[in-house]
Amino acid sequence: MALAIRDTHSRYGLVSRALHWAMALLFLWQFSGATARVLLEDTALESFLWGTHRTVGVMLMALILLRIVWALINASRRPPSVSVMAKLGHLALYGLMVAVPTIALIRQYGSGRALDVFGVNLMPGFEGERIDWMVDLGGLLHGELGWAMLALIVGHIVMAVMHRRLTNHDVLKRMA
Repeated sequence: MALAIRDTHSRYGLVSRALHWAMALLFLWQFSGATARVLLEDTALESFLWGTHRTVGVMLMALILLRIVWALINASRRPPSVSVMAKLGHLALYGLMVAVPTIALIRQYGSGRALDVFGVNLMPGFEGERIDWMVDLGGLLHGELGWAMLALIVGHIVMAVMHRRLTNHDVLKRMA
């Protein structure tokens, strides 16, 4: 049986699955780099992983925007949530997936430094003083909300496994 491109009431389609798992791999990379930044400071591994943080973050931001558009296009076809808590958990994940990189982009702009990704200038730098409120906002919230998002992701994984083992709702089959 071929996997449908679009979502159905019983399973997510090929595009939704590709976006989900591509983002899962990029988040694994991103959080590995952040963890190395905290635990393995000034090592080659930290330098390598952390050196990609902005680029991977921009890729994740683009994918989440694409994923939101795709979810809206497929809203009437998607598998239903198994509970109100599952729906709220997914909304919180989506909110953080938008908020964390948005705050990072605000901080980047406020710093006055340019942002180049894959050789493309996404944000020109500027001369003069930095914009303190933008830099401070990023310093205050980007990392903390990122770790909160990691906690939600771990919860998401735990709940998918629990649903598989303890209930009649094997939600993992819908995305795996």
